[in-house]
Amino acid sequence: MSTTTCQVVAFLLSILGLAGCIAATGMDMWSTQDLYDNPVTSVFQYEGLWRSCVRQSSGFTECRPYFTILGLPAMLQAVRALMIVGIVLGAIGLLVSIFALKCIRIGSMEDSAKANMTLTSGIMFIVSGLCAIAGVSVFANMLVTNFWMSTANMYTGMGGMVQTVQTRYTFGAALFVGWVAGGLTLIGGVMMCIACRGLAPEETNYKAVSYHASGHSVAYKPGGFKASTGFGSNTKNKKTYDGGAHTEDELGY
Repeated sequence: MSTTTCQVVAFLLSILGLAGCIAATGMDMWSTQDLYDNPVTSVFQYEGLWRSCVRQSSGFTECRPYFTILGLPAMLQAVRALMIVGIVLGAIGLLVSIFALKCIRIGSMEDSAKANMTLTSGIMFIVSGLCAIAGVSVFANMLVTNFWMSTANMYTGMGGMVQTVQTRYTFGAALFVGWVAGGLTLIGGVMMCIACRGLAPEETNYKAVSYHASGHSVAYKPGGFKASTGFGSNTKNKKTYDGGAHTEDELGY
């Protein structure tokens, strides 16, 4: 698969995943009433992250939003936060990935800059998908725990007779939408990171050449030059002046 194809497919998967996360967060059917023991009922209840609804047999549906924040369970608030963080990161990653597409040329943007932007958007998509999957999984775990606790409370008493009737909730459609959307976003992020390798410029190896300074000192004169090594010489130090070849011994210093 070419780099451009991989990048475009990852972009489309991430769009679908982000749209699914937004849809799942706004849906009301995160938990639905379990009808296993009572298949015929005049009232059907279901709950979401933001409100609870009641649907009657006549077809009339009434929804009531949660008017409190502090009064809600801590797990529900955590699920809200995870889904919102996932949506925000996915939206930012989607915006960055638009400018990182190889098929779109903006000014004189180099491939190295596009590779960095592709990697950044891929990481954001991965984190966004993990947040969505984690939020849905936490809510599902809460439903399973409450379901079995309600079942245990229903069948208490002598001989396993049902003493109390409690409303039990099971998985709603929003949970499955959230799992699929989080998976699509996660796959899109991984493919973006893979496409980053194809956009990165190849490194060129140059042969290193080292230069060493000469160890000889050269004194230039008008009539030529004289080289001296300077290693263990017993002769006197001589100075050469511009415009003449007279030394200190000749001038009588």
